[in-house]
Amino acid sequence: MEKLNNKVALITGGTKGIGYGIAVSLLQNGINVAITGRNEKTAKEAAERLNTSENNHGKAVGIEADVKDYKSQQQAVNQVIEEFGKLDFVIANAGLGHFGSIEELTVEQWQETIDTNLSGVFYTLKASVDALKKEKGYFISISSLAGTNFFAGGAAYNASKFGVTGFTQAAMLDLRKHNVKVSTIMPGSVSTYFNGNEPTEGDEAWKIQIEDIGKLVIDLLTMNPRTLPSKIEVRPTLPPSAKK
Repeated sequence: MEKLNNKVALITGGTKGIGYGIAVSLLQNGINVAITGRNEKTAKEAAERLNTSENNHGKAVGIEADVKDYKSQQQAVNQVIEEFGKLDFVIANAGLGHFGSIEELTVEQWQETIDTNLSGVFYTLKASVDALKKEKGYFISISSLAGTNFFAGGAAYNASKFGVTGFTQAAMLDLRKHNVKVSTIMPGSVSTYFNGNEPTEGDEAWKIQIEDIGKLVIDLLTMNPRTLPSKIEVRPTLPPSAKK
């Protein structure tokens, strides 16, 4: 799409899963993409794979960064601007999950979940907000249906994703006067490696696929500027439970 050519995006946690799927879609639409991961080698290898993928009309770079560290996010944003000269879009995708009853959940697991999933989103936006204001850009967080639907064993994950949903909606109200659009995407079951899952084509065909989230991000970025889908819930059309 011509309006996206030469735009620049930063995706946290973009080396695999949803972040990687979003990167593929952005590159196919002419957007230059920086993906971050906590391991430099892994981030650069993922960027190399992206640069050799079919129908790629943008450039990918891999950056080592940890969303739990605000200074690390500042450095990542600075690297993107040094590489591409600007920053138009930020997708805060990095996340993890620790699950278990409140009796089993450790303090360390709680802290890592909140630091990564919630504080990491704040750090990412805080580090990039000036660049986004300059370009009248777009910030998108990847929350979850767990950010509005609680479940047993989900204390830390629910808390983090409820927080992401609320934080993103408040940021939307703060930043729209600067012509910065803000949305959160809340997927249900996605076929990824999240929480030790091993995606298999047959068994997980019913799940949302990473390219589906990538398509949704493109839809948001190309939406008429007068319209803002600020909170989008996404779920599989026909999960196994619906077939019973």
